Amino acid sequence: MGSPAVSADPYVIVYHGEFAFPIEPESLWVYLERVERFEHHLGWLSEFRLEGNGVKSGSTLWGVITPPLPYRMRLRVDLDDCERPSHIVATVHGDLEGRAELLLTGDGGGTRLTATWTIEMRQRSMRIASRVARPLLQWGHDRVVEMRVRGFRRHLAAGAAPPPVTPHPME
Repeated sequence: MGSPAVSADPYVIVYHGEFAFPIEPESLWVYLERVERFEHHLGWLSEFRLEGNGVKSGSTLWGVITPPLPYRMRLRVDLDDCERPSHIVATVHGDLEGRAELLLTGDGGGTRLTATWTIEMRQRSMRIASRVARPLLQWGHDRVVEMRVRGFRRHLAAGAAPPPVTPHPME
């Protein structure tokens, strides 16, 4: 479950969450590589695209996030360091700025995914709202994370996640 930390800076959101999934890290990574399905599976994500050669260091993700609050965020996510199937380190740019990391570790036949990020809200309207309604903005952020995790679990339960695969060949 997520455990948001409160930053001293009213414009910064610090997040740390740990989630268990009943598939091996390699299978979870295969699911993460299916970027062409993200927009379909995530109702709060639009205008999504990938530039580069998949979920690999040097690739860039672009998109618009619309949380359950009256604002939209345009983002560019540069994948700085990706090591299949164990971690992704990224830099976030646009209406949010910061660093994010996903760690995938084997956990008794499943995967423990640890998500950590520190992001600064850059939109003027978000910064003003943060001064008067910081808990509401944190709530919106946490709902987006929860929706993504719930959505992934629904796809697993429906058998939509990829089956276990053999280890990825060296590239």
